[in-house]
Amino acid sequence: MKSAELDPWHDRDLSLVGDRTIRTEAVDKVRGRATFTADVRRPRQTYGEFVRSPHPHARVVDVDVDAALGIDGVLAVFVGDRCHRPGEPPTQASFPNWYGESAPFFAETARFCGDEVALVVAVDRATARRATSAVTVEWEPLPHVIDPVAAVGDGAPVVHADRPDNLAEEPDEYERGDVDGAIAGAAHVVRRTYVTPTQVHNALESHGAVAEWNGDGVVVWTSTQGVNDVREILADAIEIPFNRVRVVAEHVGGGFGAKQVPWKPTVAAVVAARHLDRPVMVMNDRRAENLAAGKRNATVQTVTVAADTDGRIVAIDADIVTDHGAYSTSGEASAVDGSYQYLYDCASVRTRTRRAHTNTGPAVAFRAPGFVEAAFALESAVDELAAPAGHDPVEFRRRNVARVDQVDDLPWSSPDALTTAIDRLSSIEPLPPTDDGRLCASAIAVCDWMAATAMPPGTAWAEFNADGSVHIATSAQDIGTGTRTMLAMVAAEELGIPVDKIRVTVGDTAVGPPAPTSAGSTTTPTMAPAVRAAAAELKARLFAHAAQHLRTAADQLAIDDDRIVAASGEDLGVADLLEAISPETLRSSGERVEQPTDVSPRAQAAALADVAVDPSTGQVSVRRLVVAPDCGRIIDRRLVDSQVIGGATQGIGFALTEQQPFDPELGVRPHAGLESYLVPTIGDIPEIVHEALDIADLAANPLGVKGIGELPLIPVPAAIANAVARATGHRFTELPLDRASILAATVTEERS
Repeated sequence: MKSAELDPWHDRDLSLVGDRTIRTEAVDKVRGRATFTADVRRPRQTYGEFVRSPHPHARVVDVDVDAALGIDGVLAVFVGDRCHRPGEPPTQASFPNWYGESAPFFAETARFCGDEVALVVAVDRATARRATSAVTVEWEPLPHVIDPVAAVGDGAPVVHADRPDNLAEEPDEYERGDVDGAIAGAAHVVRRTYVTPTQVHNALESHGAVAEWNGDGVVVWTSTQGVNDVREILADAIEIPFNRVRVVAEHVGGGFGAKQVPWKPTVAAVVAARHLDRPVMVMNDRRAENLAAGKRNATVQTVTVAADTDGRIVAIDADIVTDHGAYSTSGEASAVDGSYQYLYDCASVRTRTRRAHTNTGPAVAFRAPGFVEAAFALESAVDELAAPAGHDPVEFRRRNVARVDQVDDLPWSSPDALTTAIDRLSSIEPLPPTDDGRLCASAIAVCDWMAATAMPPGTAWAEFNADGSVHIATSAQDIGTGTRTMLAMVAAEELGIPVDKIRVTVGDTAVGPPAPTSAGSTTTPTMAPAVRAAAAELKARLFAHAAQHLRTAADQLAIDDDRIVAASGEDLGVADLLEAISPETLRSSGERVEQPTDVSPRAQAAALADVAVDPSTGQVSVRRLVVAPDCGRIIDRRLVDSQVIGGATQGIGFALTEQQPFDPELGVRPHAGLESYLVPTIGDIPEIVHEALDIADLAANPLGVKGIGELPLIPVPAAIANAVARATGHRFTELPLDRASILAATVTEERS
């Protein structure tokens, strides 16, 4: 059954959806029974560790592996296209070229600190790590560049010889209206350059995999957001049919966008296991995660926003340079230009984006890639423009937010959601000032995101077990967001049975039908309609049999827990009916393949930040965050609250603490771990309030659902920056808002 055939869900008809339930996997996680990739242990399992470049740019002259091979327990060292084993001559090792640049898997020229040069495989991880230090590499250092603006300037060191301008691709340009004319005729103009830092995902579970070959097929346990994409990319890379690759991600310890495709640890495990005929685990440590497993690209955005005498935004112009890193990765693209094009009602908009290669680790999607960076710049400029335009910042936004998709010339699927969010936040009283001399203020920021969009096809199977319980299967993933629970609630709501009678299987290409990668907050709008369609078809088949037994029409039946009840009052146990029709088994499938064409499904959010700034130290404390995200109809309130808290926490980190410091002269990170990369801790987290909108977007899909993963993060750094600007009277244009910058600004303000 296709989800387009479903009748819309209306609030009056729902009994489970919108409630809070216990996660279906909660007990397994609390008791330690949930299996993550790092927990996988296979008979005769071995362990791989990479030898990595200590240089940001250097040519590999020679690699000597003899000392490593002499360590007891070392099974092999892979370098270039050779496998070196103790006491044996080297053999051919067919590692595929990697990254979008089709670079050699093991670097012949290292282009960032952490680039993989060789792989050591040993009987245990400690031995493998010790052996990596015994591999001797002779290097020829080369000039490097780590600043994206410098990289696209004249005379910059060249990262890739075939790209002398260091551009990863041609500039991405967009324009509507007459931007220059609108700016020239505007009454008020703000023009500033904004800088955002690199942000590293640092998921609790690192990138990695365990691979085991069985004959001509391989099973890969890997921490991924997309088991199907990993299967297909791996199969293509090692040149075997898709059906000989099984990918399993039973539980995933976070991804945040970095795990949409296979990374080198996964590929290395598969190829090494094939050569050694033993299972191989390759898992990044925290240093590797910070150097070589993806990052949110740093940006430099020169932004002009202009308004007329009526307080209407008449022009938006953004010139954007992003840090693409040394290599191109697949997955969700970073769209820094998106907010400029979509968020505000403006006839004249121009964006130009240049993606610069640098001698740093590759950039990859990070929770709302591009939109978080753009929201800080655009919302800072809009906040600053409001006063000369004669409006309160909240009212200024309310007047100017877009009600239609100006790029595709379509109405929004939920056109009033953002103004509703703004209205909710504007009615919240700011916190009272502190009595310790700190500067206190509150401010808002708004954003949009593509979270209403699905990523079809999404497919699910449903089946009644003999006892009346139901099994739902799909190869979507649960990356820690509660997908199992959400899908179980959708199925239970449609079938009319308790959630605890639904079992949902996810994250295994051999068990469930095709489903998309968990990216862009598209899992819920893609898979919830598919599961509901499967449940609806399953119920219809059950009722068709029940109608014959109860001698009534199928539309006169309902399910009450474990019994089928007719309008006449007669009933029949579900298990009894299933036994009566045995050996026939009731199965069904559901799919979402369609996208709406008459509306533009988008999602918006607003955030309110209350801050306190200590003028004597420059310390910023976030006292409260209130986030109002339009995630459509809420399936499970507890799951959504959790996503809001997680997203807002990452927003605090982006605004105040997280950055990837490099030595500007050496081009290396002195400490590539959590001792220098400061993710927020419990002491940094204030009260986070989810101001739930719960607006069913039935124009987007029959359930009215949207995604929630990205929305709570996007406006938070901008709201914090706006609140700090209001508290200190100084507009900061670079994140994170470190103490030194704030202290310097407040001291300057006092002296002036």
